[in-house]
Amino acid sequence: MRLPPDSLAFQMLAAAAAVRGVNEGSALPQAIEAACAQYRLERTRDASARGALQDLAYRTMRQFGTVRALVTRMVSRPPGALVDSLLAVALTLLIEGDKEQGQDGAQGGGQGGYAAFTVVDQAVNAAASDPKSAHARGMVNAVLRRFLREREALLAEVRRDEEARWNLPAWWLRLLREAYPDRWQALAGSASERPPMTLRVNTARVALDDYLARLAAAGIAAERVGPQAVRLARALPVAQVPGFDSGEVSVQDAGAQLAAPLLEIADGQRVLDACAAPGGKTGHLLELADVELTAVESDAARAQRIDENLARLHQRAQVVIGDASRPQAWWDGKPYDRILADVPCSASGIVRRHPDIRWLRRESDLGKLVNEQRRIVSQLWPLLKPGGILVYVTCSIFPTEGEEQAQWFGAQLPDAIRLQAPGQLLPGSIPNGVADGGTGSHDGLPSDHDGFFYARFQKRL
Repeated sequence: MRLPPDSLAFQMLAAAAAVRGVNEGSALPQAIEAACAQYRLERTRDASARGALQDLAYRTMRQFGTVRALVTRMVSRPPGALVDSLLAVALTLLIEGDKEQGQDGAQGGGQGGYAAFTVVDQAVNAAASDPKSAHARGMVNAVLRRFLREREALLAEVRRDEEARWNLPAWWLRLLREAYPDRWQALAGSASERPPMTLRVNTARVALDDYLARLAAAGIAAERVGPQAVRLARALPVAQVPGFDSGEVSVQDAGAQLAAPLLEIADGQRVLDACAAPGGKTGHLLELADVELTAVESDAARAQRIDENLARLHQRAQVVIGDASRPQAWWDGKPYDRILADVPCSASGIVRRHPDIRWLRRESDLGKLVNEQRRIVSQLWPLLKPGGILVYVTCSIFPTEGEEQAQWFGAQLPDAIRLQAPGQLLPGSIPNGVADGGTGSHDGLPSDHDGFFYARFQKRL
């Protein structure tokens, strides 16, 4: 059976292929691209179907602990990887019921809720359409109908398990409890929320109030949430965002927008943006001052995204493909006035934006990441001029990657003076758990953001 791309059955089947990809170890964006290729979805011609696929896959990842437990509870024999993932997608839609759901990020239109009978019917059609799953169409029908009959009892039963209740791995929940005993439940709950779509306005080209007026004239509800940050009431495809194509605005979380101003850059300075892809902070730095900027990225494909972002912004930088922890391979020997070290981390602070991370990370990854963070900053520190400033950034909420690292740097880096910085920012409106190591708070914090840790160090003159 050939399914039309605009049918829910087709979109569920393609989303199931993406979910299966995550189960097999792929990051969700790559798994979605692989599913689009498998089902021959072109970026322009099939934009709507691609957007629906992405929406369903992201929704499923946010509910994956619960739906995985439900499948295990209701299916006695393993149904196969594709059927297992198709059930996960369908159960996600049934759990969410008829709630309105918006599209994740800025890639496509929204997906509303579906009636239960529609979900069941389309899931069966999806299973029947693929030779790998056709044998299981009767089982798919039976499992979904059973869930509808016993919904409350089944959910109550599986949610006795913490992973199913919170949709987070057990080790992740343990770390949250240890670090934030009074706030861990709010943090766990926020991990499955939908993130806002926030824009960074290039205020050198357009005043923020003027841009808000332009949005209002276009019928787009939005509000200011930071010095250059505007949060949209509803996510839009970037092509529909006024000023995006011309480089007047960029999509960037409000918390991430703190990085560039913390460097306190000035015209004529030499600035290093380490681990720079995809280039959001690189572009922000160039909007703030006329600097000589080097952006370093180890992955060639991701480095290309820096060039693409800068081209849209009409900005230029020296983009270098290299390892930030091995500057001898790419450094020209001239010291920098400012260094931004936005280092690899667990990404635990942006899990609501990247819900697959929780299922791909392992607790054993944290020790390796901590060592890599220390290696990068220790290798970059000698590149900094006396009097220069280095900003350490992670998109993590785990103290091992935040305050504990900042204290280690303060003790280990020669001639390092710790300056005022925001410290630990927790996602959304959850109160901060760490107050910058006692160095004071930072004015102008945004009101809604992802989780980040910021520390600043100046090299003694």
